[in-house]
Amino acid sequence: MMNKPEILSPAGDMDCLKSALQYGADAVFLAGKIFGMRSSPQNFDETQLREACALAHSINKKIHLTCNILPHNSEFSKLPDFLMMAQDCGVDAFIIADLGVFEAAKQYAPGVARHISTQAGVTNYAAANVLYNMGASRVVMAREIPLDEIAEIRAKVPKELEIECFVHGAMCVSFSGRCLISSYMTGRDANHGDCAQPCRWKYHLFEEKREGQFFPVEEDNGGTYLYNSRDLCMIEHIPELVKAGVSSFKIEGRAKSAYYTAVTTNAYRKAVDQYAQDGEPFTLQPWIREELEKISHREYNTGFYFGGEPGQVTGNGGYIRHYDNVAVCEKSVDESTSVISQRNKFLVGDTLDVLPPSGIPFLIKCLSLTNEAGESVDSAPHPTEILTMRSDKPVPAGSVIRKKKD
Repeated sequence: MMNKPEILSPAGDMDCLKSALQYGADAVFLAGKIFGMRSSPQNFDETQLREACALAHSINKKIHLTCNILPHNSEFSKLPDFLMMAQDCGVDAFIIADLGVFEAAKQYAPGVARHISTQAGVTNYAAANVLYNMGASRVVMAREIPLDEIAEIRAKVPKELEIECFVHGAMCVSFSGRCLISSYMTGRDANHGDCAQPCRWKYHLFEEKREGQFFPVEEDNGGTYLYNSRDLCMIEHIPELVKAGVSSFKIEGRAKSAYYTAVTTNAYRKAVDQYAQDGEPFTLQPWIREELEKISHREYNTGFYFGGEPGQVTGNGGYIRHYDNVAVCEKSVDESTSVISQRNKFLVGDTLDVLPPSGIPFLIKCLSLTNEAGESVDSAPHPTEILTMRSDKPVPAGSVIRKKKD
């Protein structure tokens, strides 16, 4: 029998949380208003955190709270109250990078499991065993180690110690996400969740005696992107991850949209379920891999898992985007009619790609659109506008609706 790994999805706000749970996450990781490594999302205040825990627990899912900044002395006075509040809200685990925070969590929130963040840089079984003996129930592996070393760690630590690994999303150019480039160039501290992502910027060479002249590092009119890592995608390597003993598949993206969360969660949920059902030999259903082309992403690769290194995207700093998320179905009225909330422009007559809560995508044709005033319209040009759509197939409530770009 396969030990089915957990699907752990990101949430930067309540919409993302709901998408993660709807599309099959076993657990969701998110941040409060302080001590989390992403400051750009809305994140969760106390009321929202309590609501998130109640919602997840009502369907037997879990909430992992990030307490993974590298705090300075002045911040520790706020930590005890924050930890006690989080425990009272019902969070299931803290994700922690700093040993001082780890000890504080043990003291002030003993009922909450303690997971070691990837930022702690765990790369060997000795470190994992030390952390387990200190009270950690899970370690999130450093992203720099290959699968064969993860398998060795699994074999040399207690079976009770869970191993979590990133399987999808943006990669950081620095060691285990501990980066100083942003602080140096912009004053925004990446280790406090405020990274400006200068690794994605374009860089040129400047020779001091040629004032005003900038030279591409590569012979390319577009310049080059020195630090711009590819995105991780392990959807085609579920068996290898499972055999290495990975307990939890972590999807990066707390600063990304509910649409991204829905698509990635669904893809990994369906891939793991297929492997659990089919066993060996395993061939991933092609539509599952194709789903990950329907979100914005950089060039995909397998990171450090099979040796080598992920390399950089040197030609551009942007995303590959083959599809637009154009609407969300708020309510299904009948077999041909649904109420939708628009996200991007689309037209009557367009062929649209629907991802329903069941997770199996299908195509529809938009036959007509009616606005809230009851007027027939030819297009949906206004973000968040509520429209009634007729289509050639029923669209279940909660579905996300995409359109392939021309």
